[in-house]
Amino acid sequence: MRADRLVSLVLLLRQRGRLTADALARELEVSTRTVLRDIEALSAAGVPVYAERGRHGGFALLPGFRTELTGLNQDEALALLTAGSGRAEQAFGLGSALASAMRKVVDALPESHQASTSDAARRFLVEPETDLLSRRPATEEVPGTTMVEIRRAVLAGHKLRIHYAATDQPPQWRTVDPIGLVTVRDRGYLLATRGGEDRTYRLSRVRAAEELPEPAQRPHAVDLDRVWRERSAQFLSDGHIPVLVRVAPERREDLLSTVVAVRTAEPDTDGWLRLEVTFQDLRHAEWALWQLGTDAEALAPASLRRALRNRASTMAARYDA
Repeated sequence: MRADRLVSLVLLLRQRGRLTADALARELEVSTRTVLRDIEALSAAGVPVYAERGRHGGFALLPGFRTELTGLNQDEALALLTAGSGRAEQAFGLGSALASAMRKVVDALPESHQASTSDAARRFLVEPETDLLSRRPATEEVPGTTMVEIRRAVLAGHKLRIHYAATDQPPQWRTVDPIGLVTVRDRGYLLATRGGEDRTYRLSRVRAAEELPEPAQRPHAVDLDRVWRERSAQFLSDGHIPVLVRVAPERREDLLSTVVAVRTAEPDTDGWLRLEVTFQDLRHAEWALWQLGTDAEALAPASLRRALRNRASTMAARYDA
């Protein structure tokens, strides 16, 4: 851990020039005292870092000093910087590691490309916090210490003890065998088994976690994509209702924000979209499609069409002059 931090410190000084101890501490998410100790360690190891006193002082590297890192071409570096520019940094508590990796990517470029690539990456925005209608996506946060324990258990193949709050239930401690981590639409999930039975846990509902020393009971190799597809299919078959619906293109995202899953999507003859989606139940489907008004039409099942017609008739009668 400290070795990675020392590399990040050197890269920060190379790419930004002179920085104060406070600025370095903020970037590295450590205390100022830790930064000062790291500076001393770098100097003792022969890295030419020096201090400048005064109001505009700080720490800097001697001109021309360069770390030895594997090179990337400009397009490869741009792809990595762009991928790391969105909310992906929040996945599984790896934000600090991603920031460190991005510094290494920039440093691996020839000096002539560093400035232009960094500027180009700022011209791309991936998954902003709001859309054109100023709606903020639902974000789910997991405490950093909790995420670290979960991640360690998954990677080490150890059993995991979690304090989990299922829907409408008080939190309870459970010991599980972790298989992997999945993130979908900014929601994170822990795939595991418990007592030999498949279990899927929403990360935002994990209140605390503890990696245990015992090895997890799980296969050595796993096809996580296949496991996720199988569990998704099982989830959709448990009491959910499939709905065939037509929707105006401009309301597509409004519809998708309410569904449990999308099975198929294709253009219709009049420019609208025809989708097969899944809702929790009939009441959920009726509520969601009512919000879209005349910009959507339920084609099936017939029970949903009747429910919407009855609701519309009641509303029309209420406002009949």
